[in-house]
Amino acid sequence: MRPGLCSVTFRALPPERVIALAAAAGLQGIEWGADIHVPPGMPEARRIGAMTEAAGLEVVSYGSYLRPPEDGADALAPVLETALALGAPLIRVWPGSRNRPSAAYAEPERQAAAEQIRHFAARAAEAGIAIGLEYHPGTLTDGAASALALLDAAEAPNLHLYWQPRPGLPLAEALAELALLGGRVAHLHVFAWDAAMARYPLDDAAPYWAAVLRALPAPQRWARERFALLEFVADDEPEALRRDARTLCRLLAERG
Repeated sequence: MRPGLCSVTFRALPPERVIALAAAAGLQGIEWGADIHVPPGMPEARRIGAMTEAAGLEVVSYGSYLRPPEDGADALAPVLETALALGAPLIRVWPGSRNRPSAAYAEPERQAAAEQIRHFAARAAEAGIAIGLEYHPGTLTDGAASALALLDAAEAPNLHLYWQPRPGLPLAEALAELALLGGRVAHLHVFAWDAAMARYPLDDAAPYWAAVLRALPAPQRWARERFALLEFVADDEPEALRRDARTLCRLLAERG
């Protein structure tokens, strides 16, 4: 597993600065976000991908904000085109409506989401790209049972899962989730938040993340290297990134 950065950590900074910060911090890849840095259809996507690689970094993934089933084939097309230009091997999507918990979905709605995700995965496979489902509160993947059910219902060989703890999730529950989901996980989003979403240095949560990294099972389908991607840092400060990157690199080295 390698260390990386989600570009949304520094939404206010231009791509060139994000690349420079990631490289200086000793990180090895970037997930480029579609909201600010690389919007769908952006003609600069190829240049940003080339700059990333020129800095010795990998384009880990393209963090889209597609929300199946609300977003359909028309919305996928520019995202897929941009991911190809960027050189991203995986597109992240958010299953379900914004801020709607999985328990609020009727079965026909869940099936509609699964069908749309299956369609996304098929279209992406034609381009040699994978799909990764965000794992986040207020989505159809806000818990292990719902996430597994959705993955099984959509059933596509290039369909994977991100994982991150919901803010304040106790370690025992995090490890239980990983025991169920870890083999389906492509990448991790790494941060140190409490239940009130206050941010702390990653070193404060080092024992938590060390246990998570040790417990993560080997991937079942994801054949590329996994990344642990730093996402958001205290006060959005570059110095906080350098500090958290040192912690993350140490934790990954200890993991082996």
